[in-house]
Amino acid sequence: MSSGSELRGKSLLTNREREVFELLVQDKTTKEIAAQLFVSEKTVRNHISNVMKKLNVKGRSQAVVELVRLGELNI
Repeated sequence: MSSGSELRGKSLLTNREREVFELLVQDKTTKEIAAQLFVSEKTVRNHISNVMKKLNVKGRSQAVVELVRLGELNI
């Protein structure tokens, strides 16, 4: 695990998590995201769930709002 000081300047999201949320804000469904990224719907849901845990939020929309606020996601 990295300490907080090592995380400064690094993205909160993995590349894949970012891809999932960039598609999510384009109003794509879990199924559409899975097809576009060549992964299962379960994998997409896992990425979304992991991001929600990182942000300590409940729900996809709250995660999107927080990611935008943090400058991690542009919509």
